[in-house]
Amino acid sequence: MAGARLDISGLHKSFDFEGRSIQVLQGIDLTIEPGEMVAVVGASGAGKSTFLHVLGTLDVPTQGRIVIDNCDISRLSSGQLAAFRNRTIGFVFQFHHLLPEFTALENAAMPAMISGLSESKAKARASELLERVGLSQRLQHRPGELSGGEQQRVALARALVMEPKLLLADEPTGNLDRRTGAEIHDLLVKLNRERGMTLLVVTHNDDLAVRLQRQLRMTQGRLIEGDASAVHDKGGTPSPSSSVDPSMQGAVS
Repeated sequence: MAGARLDISGLHKSFDFEGRSIQVLQGIDLTIEPGEMVAVVGASGAGKSTFLHVLGTLDVPTQGRIVIDNCDISRLSSGQLAAFRNRTIGFVFQFHHLLPEFTALENAAMPAMISGLSESKAKARASELLERVGLSQRLQHRPGELSGGEQQRVALARALVMEPKLLLADEPTGNLDRRTGAEIHDLLVKLNRERGMTLLVVTHNDDLAVRLQRQLRMTQGRLIEGDASAVHDKGGTPSPSSSVDPSMQGAVS
């Protein structure tokens, strides 16, 4: 399966707050190739999660275009957008958002059943994924009976059950201890390589960021491209890579 290609141009997002317009994203231009693994790092409040939510069609940009595999998502109706999101994009959040009354298997199968897949086929697909993430012995356990790492593995299986071409992860290890977080990192990288999906991860975890092919830093509402050493350097500004248009003064082209 080939991953999704993303073409983002002139992306702005602002919020009105107490009569003022707060500019969060300020003219982001970015291309992500199919199958790329991309980390977005930056200070809290820099706009990383807003950027992810806009890319995932969970929020609407104030201005600009997002094209995913030649589909301009701004042109889709709400119904078309929901269907596109369900079949194309998978989400993993810092908190697992599992439904407590359902088993691990039922939680992981939920998106497929919502999309119209039969219960038997949805559960077969979910069962295979749960086995893949190391939970073959936990299929009938409810979230309250699972550890934090196991809960996040169920959330990862749920995100992949529709075989998305794009996986978006927002601080996927933020609530986990170091060892368990490293295990989730390993899974994300391994599944990307096996499935070819495009992976975009918002993270404060430098260990994860440097393992991905490409690192971007969110600063002042723009994305700056940098290598692994630049991402680690909290005190300096990453040097733009050769793919960055100098006229953008640090904005990724």
